[in-house]
Amino acid sequence: MIVPNVSLSGCAEVNSALCAAAREGHLGGGSYRSTLTPTGNLIVAVCLGFIGTFGLMNNLLVLVLFCRYKMLRSPINLLLINITISDLLVCVLGTPFSFAASTQGRWLIGEGGCVWYGFFNSLCGIVSLISLAVLSYERYSTMMGPTEADSSNYRKISLGITVSWVYSLIWTLPPLFGWSNYGPEGPGTTCSVDWTAKTANNISYITCLFVFCLTVPFLVIVFCYGKLLCAIRQVSGINSSTSRKREQRVLFMVVIMVICYLLCWLPYGIMALLATFGRPGLVTPEASIIPSVLAKTSTVINPVIYVFMNKQFYRCFQALLHCETPQRGSSIRSSSKVATKAMRGAAVTGPRRSNDFLFMVASLGQPAATVPQLNPSCEPTIDVTKPSSSDNKPVIVSLVAHFDS
Repeated sequence: MIVPNVSLSGCAEVNSALCAAAREGHLGGGSYRSTLTPTGNLIVAVCLGFIGTFGLMNNLLVLVLFCRYKMLRSPINLLLINITISDLLVCVLGTPFSFAASTQGRWLIGEGGCVWYGFFNSLCGIVSLISLAVLSYERYSTMMGPTEADSSNYRKISLGITVSWVYSLIWTLPPLFGWSNYGPEGPGTTCSVDWTAKTANNISYITCLFVFCLTVPFLVIVFCYGKLLCAIRQVSGINSSTSRKREQRVLFMVVIMVICYLLCWLPYGIMALLATFGRPGLVTPEASIIPSVLAKTSTVINPVIYVFMNKQFYRCFQALLHCETPQRGSSIRSSSKVATKAMRGAAVTGPRRSNDFLFMVASLGQPAATVPQLNPSCEPTIDVTKPSSSDNKPVIVSLVAHFDS
């Protein structure tokens, strides 16, 4: 992803002390020295140590749950595992090197290691971002699609996972071949894309990276979750007593997802644009380390938001702690296009005409032709099916809108 960086080619324009340190590093075998004070390096090292440790634990726990419980091995959960794997790779093959460099006050694995670190962390960061966008689109299309969700069809999800890695490679390989470059970042204890050089080559790459790897995924996430929320609110307008709780939960999740996305990744974009289009020296090495640390916190936050706030994973986590068999949660069904239109029509006519519709509440467990009795402790799911007919008989419109994958 876009990371604050001070390269040798542009260091004279940014910070003379860093420039001297970088040259000293090249003369000394590529061991770039940090421009932070010992206290600053210690603070960064503590933050990276915290992020690396908890990121590793959280993501490993997700993989353990996925491998142990078959009920979690659904197609859409594979996207969560893809995010988990990319974050885990950063925790194992990225964060330890920057942590070690901060403790020693200098980059330890040379110029070639710096290029590898910048490429690998950028690759995994973009994979995570694109996977979040694919996940939001999949949730949107599952609910709005023409057929019920097929729990055995992995082709579409496999395509989404492949696209996330290929798309990331498309944007992270160019610096290895001359379109921008990877080099020491900020104070010199991490490495990433060079976004300080005032050349047309570098500016064009940073601009494309900002648009296609940060802005586009964010817009997809906002659009898809916004549509889902609107659909749930329409159902709430028909029968607010059974949908309000679900609407509030989905709204809370969407707000948390968007806020955390912006908190982790927006500082990168802002710093990149300031350094690319601002005056030389506007972004200091000391300030540039903050976006780098914030971005790495996504490896800790993603498992919490997208997995442990997922009721299915949380039930399995509780079962793992208590050595029990997890209880089954609500099944997922998608609505048909015709049914969605019928539901929207019902929302327009208002709740006064709700006697024209038969509202059914789905029970917990696997999809069934009949509707069994609800357990009072179970969270209800609105199930509204089939378009209205000309003989004025009660109709059933199907829409199951929830995030319990």
